[in-house]
Amino acid sequence: MCSTKSIDDIFEGKSENLILAFDQVLIGVIDWEPCTVGASTNTVIFTKEKAWLIIRPMSKQIDIKFYHPTKIDHRLVKKTAHYGNKFAHHIRISDESEVTTELLNLLRIGYDAY
Repeated sequence: MCSTKSIDDIFEGKSENLILAFDQVLIGVIDWEPCTVGASTNTVIFTKEKAWLIIRPMSKQIDIKFYHPTKIDHRLVKKTAHYGNKFAHHIRISDESEVTTELLNLLRIGYDAY
């Protein structure tokens, strides 16, 4: 996606808690190879061969959306939407303490699927 925004632009004006939460997610997944990270209009997009993770900062939370070919029922998943041949799973966090091994393991399931 082409965008003139940077990741810093997307988090401009957001609370320190949200920035630190994003940083923890980034640290948790950035070493998964291959993985590229880029900014879109109002989201941060992580791609492998396809987009597998999209992070959107909101006013008080970060929406973490990962894709998987099947629906995953898990207590951290707040919402699931079906898009053609995949499901989008939404997780919401408010601060860095919520970026746990359990959350990163869920994201890894999405990463491994794509």
